[in-house]
Order: sequence, then C-alpha cells, then structure tokens
Amino acid sequence: MSTTADRSSPGECEASGLLRAPVGNDVELCYQTFGDPDDEPLLLVMGLGGPLTWWPESLCRLLASMGFHVIRYDNRDAGRSTRMRGRVGRGSVVQAFLGLPVRTPYTLVDMAADGFGLLDHLEIDSAHLAGVSMGGMIVQSMALAEPTRVRSLTSISSTTGRRGVGWQHPSLLPTLLGGAAPDRETYAERSVETWGRLGSPAYPATADALRARARETWDHGLVNSGTLRQMLAILTQPDRTVGLGGVEVPTLVVHGLADKLVHVSGGRATAAAVPDAELVLLQGMGHDLPEPLHPVFAGAIRRVADRA
Repeated sequence: MSTTADRSSPGECEASGLLRAPVGNDVELCYQTFGDPDDEPLLLVMGLGGPLTWWPESLCRLLASMGFHVIRYDNRDAGRSTRMRGRVGRGSVVQAFLGLPVRTPYTLVDMAADGFGLLDHLEIDSAHLAGVSMGGMIVQSMALAEPTRVRSLTSISSTTGRRGVGWQHPSLLPTLLGGAAPDRETYAERSVETWGRLGSPAYPATADALRARARETWDHGLVNSGTLRQMLAILTQPDRTVGLGGVEVPTLVVHGLADKLVHVSGGRATAAAVPDAELVLLQGMGHDLPEPLHPVFAGAIRRVADRA
C-alpha cells in the first residue's frame, strides 16, 4: 500500500527501459515482459497501490523459465501509469467501509478493462491471469466480463467482494488511512513497520530488504491520491459469488493462513464459488509474496495452466 504523496512521472516509463500501452479512455499503462513472446501469455495484476515491481523479478523470471510469457504492469493510479482524476477524501473511504453509498471515480470493472486493453495492445487474444489482493479481484472481474479471453485464473490473497468474508483486521485501519510520507526515507521506515504487520510471520523479510523495496517503490513512482481512488473501487465492488459460479476455466486460489489484510475466509469463499477450483492454503503466509514461497506459487500457476 502506498502512503506517500503523488510524485510519479509517467513520462519516465520509457526512460527506465519499460514500455507504455494505450488501453482506452485516455489511460496508458506502464508494463514490462519476461520470457519468449511465443510462450503462453501470463498477465500479472498487482494489488492496492502496488507498482509492477511488487511482482518480484525473481518470481517473474522463474515463471518465464516454466514456459510463460510474463507481463507485469502498473495499474491505473499506480507507479508510472496514468493518474486518474477525482478527489477522494478519507471520509468517503470510511463511508464506503461502512457500506454507505458513495460516488466512485472508477470501478474494478474499469480496471479489468485496462487489463484487456493491455492484451489488445500486445495482440494477445487470450491469456492466463494471476492477481494478488486487489489484483485477484480484478482478474476475477476479467473472467466474468470476457470469459473466452481467459485461459486460467489464479486469485492470490483475495476475496469475492462479499462483505461477510475477507475482512481486514481492525488494527490495520489506521495504517490503511495513514497520511503521506514527506520523503523517501520516511516512506522506507514506515514501510518497515507496515509490512512487519502485513507480511508473513513464517517468512519474515529483514528490515533492510523492506527498506530496499520501499526505496525502489518510491523511485518507480507513487500516487497517494490514486491509492485512495483504488481503495474506493475495492470497497464498492459488487459481490461476485454468483457470477463466479459460472466460471469454467481452471482456477487456482492461494491464500495465507496468517493474512491480516484479507482474511483467509475470502480465499475459501472464492474457491467455494468457482466449480472445481483448487485451493492452496499456506501456513505462516501473510499478505505478501515471500521469496521462499516463489517455487510454490510458480508451480501452482503452472499446474493450473496445464489444466487449461
């Protein structure tokens, strides 16, 4: 989750060796690929406020070595992709959290359309999809919107949109609504504290590793106002349970049993909703993608893709 002030510069995308894709409605996405373009396409979708770099390069390269053409990207309002308009105050977020009606600048369905727009730009008719947290909600929405373009579906640390499952631990609310860090080092120190709470207790990252990732995130670009807009899209999402019952592609659900941001009930509900979904519950995993589990994630994604 991003808690810094807006400072991303979309024009820096190409300067960093990354690529840009117009995906419609004045939205451009910053993206990067790994592996052979002739291999099976795998679209990776990140969660709330997260840039493409939150999909670890080592995991992307591992997936590429397993026969995937891996595509990771910044969602709208994250990293170096287009910043959207529409001011969202913390009062609106609290209202949405309480289930009260609020006006949203965009929805998860709009973000799902961005994913298809990126595939269109790459001239890819259909792809395997994998999303984490909000990204899991987006790939679920993609599977409901255009099922013929989805080869397999992997939902990690996510939920169905039903309010009775996948809840956040109440102690995290101040963190989710925290103010912007004024500078790079303050953001790094706050990230150590934040991910100390959200991360995997069985696979703890060192403080130095968390600082390094935070500095990389800051340098890649952060959009604090965009994180609030994304959060509103999450809090106002529809319940996809009934729709997920019609998903026919092979589906994998991965969830950590120690996840405080999205309770494991969200993962269980997702797997229960999709016919014949595979559910992988990992002891000691929180709301991150710890390096020791990369072979588990990659192997499971390869396994569900092979079912397609």
